[in-house]
Amino acid sequence: MEFEEKTLNSEVKFEGKVVKVLKDDIETADGHKSFREVVVHNGGVVIVALTNDKKILLTKQYRYPLKNVNIELPAGKLEIGENPDYACKRELEEETGYRAKNWKSLGFIYTSPGICTEKLYLYFASDLEFVGEHPDEGEIIKSKEFSLDEVFEMINNGEINDSKTICALTRAFCKGFQL
Repeated sequence: MEFEEKTLNSEVKFEGKVVKVLKDDIETADGHKSFREVVVHNGGVVIVALTNDKKILLTKQYRYPLKNVNIELPAGKLEIGENPDYACKRELEEETGYRAKNWKSLGFIYTSPGICTEKLYLYFASDLEFVGEHPDEGEIIKSKEFSLDEVFEMINNGEINDSKTICALTRAFCKGFQL
């Protein structure tokens, strides 16, 4: 059985600085007509950064849509046309003040493929050097180092609920990186 859905018509319902929202009329593989609402997002990067003393860098920041402070890995949006291999280096330094000598790709994830095109590129960074953070204007962020046991405990007790953080750490762990 085919799974592909055919776009019959696509209409932009909203276009902002970060996302665009489409309403697409579609035909399913079995011939039924329906619609899909799609959030178009340029994607981003997520970094599992391991300090020289085997600590993982996490950030704390207020996430407006959640009206809450979130604990997560350093991460950020891709600018239009920006190479993720460059963006990960920029974001790590902006948010944590660290530069890494060693970088490895951990692949990518789709954050919510039922409604959103956002694709996050995951990276592992090591051999870090502190050079001083410089967050974006209006970005209030604090980074802190945690042991792997502390990070897993925060995931287990619900202190860390950020999906990109849990996915990137899992990918690093499964690929055998020495966390």
